[in-house]
Amino acid sequence: MIKVLVAGFKGRMGNTTTKMVIQNTDFELTGVYDPNATEKNINEILEFKNMDIPVYTKTSEINTENTDVWIDFTSPSSVYENAKFALMNKISPVIGTTGLTSEQVDNLKKIAIEKTTGGLIAPNFGISAVLLMQFAQHAAKYLPDVEIIEMHHDNKLDAPSGTALNTAKMIAEVRKQKIQGNPEEKESLLGARGADYEGMRIHSVRLPGYVAHEQVLFGGKGEALTIRQDSFDRISFMSGVEVAVKKIGAYNELLIGLENLL
Repeated sequence: MIKVLVAGFKGRMGNTTTKMVIQNTDFELTGVYDPNATEKNINEILEFKNMDIPVYTKTSEINTENTDVWIDFTSPSSVYENAKFALMNKISPVIGTTGLTSEQVDNLKKIAIEKTTGGLIAPNFGISAVLLMQFAQHAAKYLPDVEIIEMHHDNKLDAPSGTALNTAKMIAEVRKQKIQGNPEEKESLLGARGADYEGMRIHSVRLPGYVAHEQVLFGGKGEALTIRQDSFDRISFMSGVEVAVKKIGAYNELLIGLENLL
């Protein structure tokens, strides 16, 4: 049994993850964490009334000896300290929260190596999203003019999404940097052309009713290619989270991207 703690259990992704861990016969939910929680035990929440799982509001309270994997679906402002705490205590972090800076990721990688503890930062746990990124990287070798549109629910805190940014980074690995469109173009409304990542444009949509969606648009002479991925329900991410929890203990470093475990 892999002993799991879910951080951010009261959020929508955290709630779905908590249910998945409870239902998986290979996992044992040993705790949940949220610094703003008022509950002391998860059974104070109606849908978990038959469970007996402690709710932690401070990392100092957590029984680190009884935790193998820390699943993090919290917020960009807290994920770094959470991941650092997990690694320092030789707990494998499985991070779905976006917003980590490159410097923070580098620091976490160093800690993981020092503590010989495996961890994963996944911009997206959906199998279809992982495939989209891989397909887009391959297409960019032949169609270097590309723009990315990502669409999420209106409660998402960061923009662009981690998936869109990672898609752009993967494309940049195989694509020569170039300026797209008319070099003399001017925005009559600031931001109309979206964010610029090495010459690629990224556009973020935030609307109620959406969950997580991405389009990668390629243009060539007389042709175009669109690769699209849609996540209609957060349950779609759980297969990837399950894989990460099961496999991350075999590693002694911090990995970036679910594809490293598939």
